[in-house]
Amino acid sequence: MSAPRSNSVEDYLTALDPVKGKTLRSVIDWILAEFPELESKISWNVPQIHRNGKYVFGVCALKHHLTLAPWSPRVIADFKARLGAYVVKMNCFQIPVDWEIDRELLKDLVRARLAELS
Repeated sequence: MSAPRSNSVEDYLTALDPVKGKTLRSVIDWILAEFPELESKISWNVPQIHRNGKYVFGVCALKHHLTLAPWSPRVIADFKARLGAYVVKMNCFQIPVDWEIDRELLKDLVRARLAELS
């Protein structure tokens, strides 16, 4: 069974369990405030942050965790040591649903992805 379609980032976040929604909203809002040249939209039925249509960072809520994705195996590999506390996949990593934002980690991940796109 697939998730209901979301027409906007706000629709996606408000449809989530309140804890998951609050955490993902905090991540998205923080990234957009720190990097005002970026925008958010729904792609593949989950929130994505992009610059001029190129994906910079994605977020997603799953049953028992949240997933953050800097859209780059290279960025994930470069940050493997700093991501050691998380379950790391090729293009993403998992965080707890009530994650306290690691602002420095997020800033560095987004900067690394932006540098890769430049």
